Amino acid sequence: MSTIFDKIIAREIPADIVHDDEHVLGFRDVNPQAPVHVLFIPKQPVATLNDLSPGDEAVVGRLAMAAARYAKSEGFAEDGYRVVINCNRDGGQSVYHLHLHLLAGRAMAWPPG
Repeated sequence: MSTIFDKIIAREIPADIVHDDEHVLGFRDVNPQAPVHVLFIPKQPVATLNDLSPGDEAVVGRLAMAAARYAKSEGFAEDGYRVVINCNRDGGQSVYHLHLHLLAGRAMAWPPG
């Protein structure tokens, strides 16, 4: 089953891409929840965290490293940022292609709200 993220990877629909390497694509969220809201997705199709297999540790590591590099390059790493991976319906996942949200540009409250 193809998702909107698969179509973004294939460049079938436009996105504001901020990161692109062999394994990870990063683009601005179309419905931002903070002044900076970027999604980092693996180019390898994985629906959820639950669908990772032994040996897939690098998938999540690459997402986290891409987000950290982006935060540093944009100058907000020292002020701070939040990264979130939602898993399945009750976890708030709406697109079933693994993705990491990077949120920044304002103080984050906990619990989120």
